[in-house]
Formats: sequence, C-alpha cells, structure tokens
Amino acid sequence: MKPFALCLLGFGNVNRSLVELLQQKEAELRERHGIQWRITGVASRRIGWRVNVAGFDVAELLRAQNSDAFARMRGEECKHYNAWLDAAQPDVVFEATSLNVETGQPAIDHIRAALEHGFHAITANKGPVVHAYDELRDLAARRGKQFLFESTVMDGIPIFSLFRNTLPAIEVRGFKGILNSTTNVILTGMEQGLSFDESLGQARQLGVAETDASHDIDGWDAAVKVAAVVNVIMGVRLPPQKVEREGIRGLTGEAVRSARNAGAPYKLVCRAQRTESGATARVRPEQIPLTDPMALVSGTSSIIQFETDIFPGITITEENPGLYATAYGMLADFIRAAGS
Repeated sequence: MKPFALCLLGFGNVNRSLVELLQQKEAELRERHGIQWRITGVASRRIGWRVNVAGFDVAELLRAQNSDAFARMRGEECKHYNAWLDAAQPDVVFEATSLNVETGQPAIDHIRAALEHGFHAITANKGPVVHAYDELRDLAARRGKQFLFESTVMDGIPIFSLFRNTLPAIEVRGFKGILNSTTNVILTGMEQGLSFDESLGQARQLGVAETDASHDIDGWDAAVKVAAVVNVIMGVRLPPQKVEREGIRGLTGEAVRSARNAGAPYKLVCRAQRTESGATARVRPEQIPLTDPMALVSGTSSIIQFETDIFPGITITEENPGLYATAYGMLADFIRAAGS
C-alpha cells in the first residue's frame, strides 16, 4: 500500500469533483490499486496557497466556499507557488486552472515547476499541451515522472491513452469530430426553435458555458482541442493560432432550422489532415448529412473519428457526459501515474 500526497492547483468544479470521486472510489483505489491518499495542498486565486502536511479533512475541504473558511482550517498559508510545493511535498499535482489560449501561462510554469520538484503533474488545462507539450513531456521523462492530460479533450474518454497504450505503431493520418459542448447545445436549441441568446442561456444553465462564452462561440476552444490532438497523437507541432477558425456567431435560427429540415444539420466541425510538411487543421460550421454519425451528435455529446494507416476509421462517441466526466480523466491519470 503506497500513500500519496496530493496537491490541488485550482479549486473550482473540476478539482472539487475530483475530490468527491476520490472519496467515492477510496475503497477501490485501496483494494485494487494499492493507493492511499491525502490532500496536503490546495490553492486558488480566491483562497491563496494552503498547506496541511498531515492532510486536510476532506469533508471540511468540500464545505469550504471562501478564504475565511479555509483560514479556519488546520494548516498554514504560503506566500507563493514554489513555497507551497516545498511545504506540501506532494507526489502528484493536479492542475485545473483557467485556459490561456494565447500562451498557456501560467499553467506551463506551474507544471514545469512541479516536474522539476520531482512530482507527477496531471492537468485538465489544454494550454500546456498545445504550447509546451514537447518540453514538458521530455522534462517528465528526464525526471522519471508523468505529465498526463486525459481530461483536456472529450473529458475522461481515453483519447490520448488509446494511442499511447492500446494502439502502438499506428499512424494517425487525420481526424474529424465535434469537440465543443457549448456550441453543440446552442445549435441543438436553435433547431428546436430557440434564439441564439436563448440557446446560450440554456447552455449556461446546464453548466457547459461560461459567463463569457466567446471562446466557445468563436471556435477557440475547439481549435485548442484540435491543436492538442495534432500535437500529441499526430506528432506535429501546431499552435492553435494556426488552426483555421470560424465560429457559429454568424448562424441564424432560420438557417439552422432550415438545414435540419433539409436533412443536413449544422455542426461546428473540427478537422485535421496530415500533409507532407506537417498538418492542416480547421474548425468551422458545416452542414453534415444524416448518414454521417456526426449529424446525430446533439446536446453535450461529442464525437471524434480517426483515420489511420491500419484502420480506415475509428470512431469514439461520448453521450451527454455528467458532472464527474472531466474529473474522472484526472482520476484515471492518477492511477496511471501511481502505477508508473
């Protein structure tokens, strides 16, 4: 039985759900995987850099909603990130901070520091994968640690580990898919008669859209996911700024409903294709015939279809993921790291 000290960088929905999953799976982790765990560090802009080497009380941790509540908990507060790492001495850092599309910072620096300290780094943040994947992968290898990120695309569905662990020596020649839940929910709502703004409001009520949903609507979230898959699975360096991008802002309810009635509904489609010099990629609204599995993907569901040198088509579909889907990807990465 190996005890693991865990640090949570960011304490919003993802890492809170991760803690709940760790609780729910505690017996299975112990009995099937030989894992015991305690949380020695929690940090966010709102609560500061909190440390309890003996381990925070998990129930108390989940009840805490503000900095005052954390201040009343046992432990200490550190001044900055490196001091927090030094004090908490985690085996694994779970990074779940906000995405910076342009640079991936400061998440890249956070993951780099965790690896340099000799800790496994697991992230739900796409920024480090698209802006610093090669560097962080190589650093993790030199340190004998893991840099894992299964939650960055399609929640906890094993996109990256499928090719890393299950399909060795496969060349991915291209892929297409629907990878953004917010735009999918909006388009589904518009097909049902809602206006764009009403559909966006519905997406916010479901918890899939932020207050400022421009990254989703304008295609940036999908473009970053495309870049992540191209960088990691296709092995081609492609920053998100190089993904040809058009969002759904220009689509009217009338156009969306007419397309559906004509049997070719609009979807925000992601595509990438290997070329002699690297890869090309784009994100844009397309009308998809009902004979294509992508046409049937609605609501918060997603789909990706890979073209490989051996298999002409491998399709993975995720249907309406629940609250714990993203957190599960981090949990699965934790089990992989623990066994390495």
